[in-house]
Amino acid sequence: METLQVRARILCAVAVVVILGGWSLRGVAQEPDQGRPAHEHGGHDMQGMPGMHMSADTPEWLPSPHAGSGTAWEPASVPAHLWMTSHGQWELMAHGVVFLTYNQQGGPRGAGKAESVNWLMVMEQHPVGKGTLLLRQMFSAESLTAPHPGFPEIFQTGETYHGEPLVDHQHPHNVFAELSAYYSVPLTKRVSWLLYGGPSAQPALGPVAYVHRTSAAELPAAPLSHHLQDSTHTSFGVVTTGFVVDRFKLEGSVFNGREPNEQRWSIQLAAFDSWSVRASVAATRNWTAQYSYGRLIHPEALEPGNEKRQTASIGYNRPFTDGNWAVSVVWGRKHKDETSTNLNSYLAESTVNFKRSNYAYTRLELVDKDELFPEAAIHPAYRIGGYTFGGVRDLFENHAWQFGLGADVTFYSKPPALDSAYGSNPVSVRLFLRLRPGLTGHHP
Repeated sequence: METLQVRARILCAVAVVVILGGWSLRGVAQEPDQGRPAHEHGGHDMQGMPGMHMSADTPEWLPSPHAGSGTAWEPASVPAHLWMTSHGQWELMAHGVVFLTYNQQGGPRGAGKAESVNWLMVMEQHPVGKGTLLLRQMFSAESLTAPHPGFPEIFQTGETYHGEPLVDHQHPHNVFAELSAYYSVPLTKRVSWLLYGGPSAQPALGPVAYVHRTSAAELPAAPLSHHLQDSTHTSFGVVTTGFVVDRFKLEGSVFNGREPNEQRWSIQLAAFDSWSVRASVAATRNWTAQYSYGRLIHPEALEPGNEKRQTASIGYNRPFTDGNWAVSVVWGRKHKDETSTNLNSYLAESTVNFKRSNYAYTRLELVDKDELFPEAAIHPAYRIGGYTFGGVRDLFENHAWQFGLGADVTFYSKPPALDSAYGSNPVSVRLFLRLRPGLTGHHP
């Protein structure tokens, strides 16, 4: 019975993407060719986000808000896997992914489950006055396609299930993962002002969320360091403002610092009790970096204290003939006021696409965990290492779709004190199918 329920949930997720994808493709079919060469619609040298900036005067090296998450910057050269069309002055875009996965986590606390990681983002852009308004809606069916109590992932912590801390599982994303508006207006040739926010949005804290990073695009699993780096990518109540000055951006946010609760289909608005600031730079078309600092009020439901968070990251992307190489390096620190504890995390990700249809990826991380044994009276921090290696081969691809088969394996390092709970050498394996939009646009 459980297997049938899982299959039904996975089919629901696929149906959502197919239906919305069909809507988008109908729009693309109605769009005039505008005299562009055929290879500009569906070839494999398609890199960057052409025609996807907030204005026609945007420098080609400035990151596009359509590629990242919240107001965070991905390099301007990242490939665009999305559907696009236009109606009048409205530009309409959609992108997302469905992973259908068999996930086998190793060790005594591991489990084997069928599951689906999935999300879909829809965007609408329109000129307003001297500026441009971008509306974004991101949805996920993971509340239906994640096995209870969540996606098995040993050493993962964060949020709750049935009122208890969630350990060795990754929580599903919320149905309304983002509902936001982003307005940008140029003040001078080199200076622009931005205003962003919504009932479900991402404050100016952390790097681009892992689900949107090109360096993690082929990997269905969340980083073990997620809750020290980018867990605020879904916050229920955010207002951000800032300025872009040439290649630099300075911004600040006020937001609701509480993590989403177990009601994945609801929007849990609360007071703007937390704040953050972030400085970013787009050094070239291929490089970005950021540093951010935030003060969060009572973010965890079962922990009474407040937190200070710091993150720093560098993103690199390099297009080449019939391929692309993306790298992210991230540091995140959480300071728990209640216990005066500092927890650190370090992550390096890389994905290379070569010979059009092949992808090889890795994620290497070290993270401090003090929530692995919530029932214990004392909660020591353990340094955990996760080392993932995998690949994907596209079985079918055109300008509208990419359908691939992939697999990865994860090894771990940990203190010997955890051997009795996790085994001496746990190894985790995933096999999956990946469905997403094809490459769009052309950059010679």
